[in-house]
Amino acid sequence: MTIKQFEYKPLSHYSYAIVSEGKMAIIDPERDPQQYYDYAKANDATIVAVLETHPHADFVSSHLELHKKTGSTIYNSEKLGADYPHQSFDDGDSIALGRVTLKALNTPGHSPDSITIIATEGDETALFTGDTLFIGDVGRPDLREKSGKMKAKREELAEMMYNTISTKFNDLPDHALVYPAHGAGSLCGKNLSDAASSTLGDERKFNWAFKTQSKEEFITTLLDGQPFIPAYFGYNVDINKTGADDLDPAISEIPFSEKDTARGLIVDMRAEETFKKGHLKGSFNIQAASDTAKFETWLGAIVKPKETFTLVIDSKENKDKLLERLAKIGYEKQVKQVITLADTDLKKSEHLDLDDFKNNPDNYTIVDVRNTSETNEGTFFEHALAHPLHELRQTADTIPTDKPIVVHCAGGYRSAAGSSILETKLEGATIYDLSDDVEQFKD
Repeated sequence: MTIKQFEYKPLSHYSYAIVSEGKMAIIDPERDPQQYYDYAKANDATIVAVLETHPHADFVSSHLELHKKTGSTIYNSEKLGADYPHQSFDDGDSIALGRVTLKALNTPGHSPDSITIIATEGDETALFTGDTLFIGDVGRPDLREKSGKMKAKREELAEMMYNTISTKFNDLPDHALVYPAHGAGSLCGKNLSDAASSTLGDERKFNWAFKTQSKEEFITTLLDGQPFIPAYFGYNVDINKTGADDLDPAISEIPFSEKDTARGLIVDMRAEETFKKGHLKGSFNIQAASDTAKFETWLGAIVKPKETFTLVIDSKENKDKLLERLAKIGYEKQVKQVITLADTDLKKSEHLDLDDFKNNPDNYTIVDVRNTSETNEGTFFEHALAHPLHELRQTADTIPTDKPIVVHCAGGYRSAAGSSILETKLEGATIYDLSDDVEQFKD
């Protein structure tokens, strides 16, 4: 069998194509289906199946669009309760794909409806584990308490994950390849490896979840220290359960104008240096200036689902690319308009006197916008106030404004967003962004 792994780096997401004898199956596709069409064409293959390991929380899938465009059958667990045309795919079910056999294995734990897809051809075995088994970790069990047709408490799902890891993979060979839906940087787990794949034998040796331990020890380790849950996660589960709109029509209908202005909630994706030189009042600087920036994650953490906003972009040429990025988390419906900026009524950000800050830190209120898991491991400034970025819009009004405020994170990306939020929320206060100068304060 031929297996192709597709990676979308900002969301640390892996999707897959399997090709055999001119037939192609796609597993856990991202929102933009074009790359799958291109791969099918390049391999003279017909897309006949789309398989979902679970209804994803961190991205919107193109399974419904692929079905409509290609006539392919969508397969997923019946436990998902999907509202789109599909074929149930659970324990005991199998599909023939050329010389390859695809079998379903129910592996609950990350979600009640998670499956692992076992692909075999002769002695070859590949496991597409979704968010159940990662390289070096397993999927977090705390995302389905408030979303999806099948809701479950984190403790219940953690116990399901223990049972899955303890029993479900026992009959599979060590040489089986493991292909997860995510790698390092994803918020669907806490200690994911940089590796894009592994073998089941190596996971049995090196993955903490396969170590001999009691159920209680396993559950405690799994639940402890999980990262924050962005606001958009539950929203994406619900979109994926229904099936998203086709991508191109969804973004083509959004109004666009050049050299314009706006009011209300504004998301400005430009690089922080450009943003600080001039931006609209009320803008949040959530950067998408590079192809690897975590724009989607932080947009979906700062702006809540169904909140409408104006998107400020750097140039007309980047409009569709940026709207496609928004659409990867289903936020295209929230964009009122896309604009490039006129040269009038722009606000500049304050510039920090770094020497004065170094010599007189007590003259400033320091706000640390890193995640709680990071601040628990140590702080850069003794008296810094912890306000995680994903909570900052709600907690900003508790920050004292009697001194100038300096915002920092670990590298500069989040502090640019955080300082722009405080500029909006704490009108009249002096706000500085420490940016990448934070490196000078690390031990």
